[in-house]
Amino acid sequence: MILKEFRQVGRDRRTLAMLIVMPVIMLLVFGYAASFEVDEIPTTVVGPGAQQTADILPDIFSVESVEPEATSDDAVDTLVAGDAQVAVVADPGSPSILIDGSELFMAQAAVQVATQLQAQVPGLTYEVLFNPDLDTSAVLVPGLAGLIIVFVGTLVTSMSVVREREAGTLEQLAVMPFKPKDVFIGKIAPYFLIASVDIVLVLLIGIFLFDVPFNGPVLPLALGAVMFLFVALGLGVLISSVSQNQAQAIQLALMTVLPQIMLSGIIFPLSSMPAGIRWIGYLLPLTYFNAVAKGVMVRGAPLSDLLVPLCLLALLALVIFGLAVVRFARQLRPARARVHA
Repeated sequence: MILKEFRQVGRDRRTLAMLIVMPVIMLLVFGYAASFEVDEIPTTVVGPGAQQTADILPDIFSVESVEPEATSDDAVDTLVAGDAQVAVVADPGSPSILIDGSELFMAQAAVQVATQLQAQVPGLTYEVLFNPDLDTSAVLVPGLAGLIIVFVGTLVTSMSVVREREAGTLEQLAVMPFKPKDVFIGKIAPYFLIASVDIVLVLLIGIFLFDVPFNGPVLPLALGAVMFLFVALGLGVLISSVSQNQAQAIQLALMTVLPQIMLSGIIFPLSSMPAGIRWIGYLLPLTYFNAVAKGVMVRGAPLSDLLVPLCLLALLALVIFGLAVVRFARQLRPARARVHA
């Protein structure tokens, strides 16, 4: 029986690769990505003494812009837009450091440095904006809402078409008087509605039970959630179309879910990852949904400040969902051919 099982595993090259190759790759990728250390914090310096202050700031403050004509209100707008995580107001009368509390580990590092600078610069103050208590829930709940979409949209949907094939009902779907796109919409519509209800429940529980703030408009978050849903559902259908059984579908789905958990910036900050690993995070849809959710809920960012992550989500949705529709239609054609034969 042992030899028989080894032979069976050896014949299934895809499962064998998942069992041996993928764990090694994931260990290497996640091992390099798993770091809470912050080496650089994007910083803007404003006020009359901006240039002189920028020249003497500690190395951890990576100065992205120097604006002597800007005010503290402009600095806050920069933080709301997510263009920097720290703003130094170089006012000779009352110098201050403004810190974006929505980026937890960067904020903690910035607070530590600001505390040290207070002993060196008379009158220096610092303030943590958006998340003054550096509450972990305020940072994690927006990303967890995205994880719910990933699990429902990708993991559950990935088994749907495979289940039809294993049960022998794919042929019945093929001969029904519907176009492939109609069958496709019918397959994913329940999961779309369930995931939509789940994300609303998660956000409401986070707001009322964990006191997670909701400081921005609903529209950008709703747009981001809908586009992210299309990405997750499309990815689930793509996985189901290349899987021979439900076990393979679950394995492939988990292989797409785990990188999004580890490399999207929800747990480990993207800035702490090596450049060779960080680019993977920029290819993941959860990275951009997390940016939209935190921008709206924690920083109160308007739609105009979130156009970049929203456009990238729209592009990913168009590509992945379009490929899923094409792949599903092609999968129905052989089934119809077998029925008519």
